[in-house]
Amino acid sequence: MNKNFKLYIICWAILLALFNVICFVTPNEAAGLNKFGGAFWIGYIFITAAFIGQLVCAYIAFKAENLKKLFYNLPLITLSYTGLVLMLVFGGAAMAIPNLPAWVGAVICLLILGLNAIAIIKAKAATELVESVDKKISRQTGFIKNLTAEAESLVSHAKSDEVRAECKRVYEAARYSDPMSNIRLADIEEKITAEMQQLSEAVANDDSEIAAAVANELIALIENRNSKCKDFK
Repeated sequence: MNKNFKLYIICWAILLALFNVICFVTPNEAAGLNKFGGAFWIGYIFITAAFIGQLVCAYIAFKAENLKKLFYNLPLITLSYTGLVLMLVFGGAAMAIPNLPAWVGAVICLLILGLNAIAIIKAKAATELVESVDKKISRQTGFIKNLTAEAESLVSHAKSDEVRAECKRVYEAARYSDPMSNIRLADIEEKITAEMQQLSEAVANDDSEIAAAVANELIALIENRNSKCKDFK
């Protein structure tokens, strides 16, 4: 249970307590009319059930594995707080006013709950769609991110200035290349991966001649990949 949902539970408990105060502490009669008559208890049960349903909806809205999901759910959290206040106002008024059909408050509170539940379902569907797009983009940009990180690591591990300079050329080429990948780039990306392995061995052996030759090949492959990326867009 996260901290934000705990705060929501506190607010929920306070408003539910206020609703009960309105129901049972306000005068039972006014102008000879008894508020406990008619469908009071039916209305009370349904409104209380609506409060519990609102808590369930809020739990779903607050249930986020990471900050990004919580950000996507912020409108739902605001809606949940608004729904609680509206339920207190309309439900409490229906319970406090003598001879007013209690089912009026129950229907209004259930409508608020229903609208909130629909909003949560729609938002969850939208969140899953956005997350699937985010994951797809993350997979498509993963190759260049890893390539850039690997090249940067080789720069820091190079022993001589000559080898370091070659690694830096590869790093700069990777850093400014098109980040988006495509299944049709698989062959050339495999070649780049193989060449990076050779460059890593050249760095380990501090072989400037092989490092220069491999760096030239890598830069040519990266430029070729960038050209193909433009053609596939």
